[in-house]
Amino acid sequence: MHNYLVVEIKFMAKLKILEFPNPRLRIKAHPVEAIDEKLNQKIDDMFETMYEAPGIGLAATQVDYHYRLLVADVSAEKNEPWVLINPVIIEKDGVEVTEEGCLSVPGYFEEVERAEHVKVRYLDRSGSQVETEFDGLLGVCVQHEMDHLEGKLFVDYLSEVKRQRIRKRLEKNRRHHSQGTAAVL
Repeated sequence: MHNYLVVEIKFMAKLKILEFPNPRLRIKAHPVEAIDEKLNQKIDDMFETMYEAPGIGLAATQVDYHYRLLVADVSAEKNEPWVLINPVIIEKDGVEVTEEGCLSVPGYFEEVERAEHVKVRYLDRSGSQVETEFDGLLGVCVQHEMDHLEGKLFVDYLSEVKRQRIRKRLEKNRRHHSQGTAAVL
């Protein structure tokens, strides 16, 4: 008689993060209709991608999944994950200016004006409706990721001149990187 240990292994995939000026970043996300195993796998993949990038927030739009879903974790230990499904800001107040960066605009940081406090209604990973007040870094992160769900990037808060400069520099870096890669192959 043999005893066998059956182990279920769940594979997570690191997703490709779209980069500015990719037009798919401008697609407005659709509401999530069902919280099922497929969505939960996408959430796991998004967390893996965000942590590996490394980042503190990731909207589904950034990984070419155009549904109203975002993940965030601003803790130093990466042990305070947030999942917001179909988030809607229901209250906001105050103004703060903070320096922001974005996984879709790698290497660039600029000051952006956001609400100091926001109250958001959303579904959590289990499908329960929740209302949470966010402020500080997590509040900025949630607002930043919610912008992505509307097809908006933090560079949209900048002047046209700055936005064009960033676009040209990123495109030049991509061309340089792809030429370097081709030479190695």
